[in-house]
Amino acid sequence: MFLAGFILNIHSDHILRHLRKKGENGYSIPAGGMFRFVSCPNYLGEIMEWIGWALLTWSLVVLIFALRTMANLIPRAVSYQKWYIKMFPGYPKDRRAIIPFVL
Repeated sequence: MFLAGFILNIHSDHILRHLRKKGENGYSIPAGGMFRFVSCPNYLGEIMEWIGWALLTWSLVVLIFALRTMANLIPRAVSYQKWYIKMFPGYPKDRRAIIPFVL
């Protein structure tokens, strides 16, 4: 789980960093990778990383950190989802905020 989350996080950040072409300064809809299913796959990846790390270390402290990360990133993803829908009338209606097919 840790490794899958790490790869998802890195790949999603790569897509976000390369959204704008040189000289552009507007916003656009991210596409590709897990962006087909969720608006914030980088947040999903980070949550998966911390849950995976908590399972690997069997540490209560890391589990608490993972839960706090979820409490922070899930509302942010929902907020981003609302922003995308407001900014882009053609935003994919079936794309969820952070958990594919669920939330």
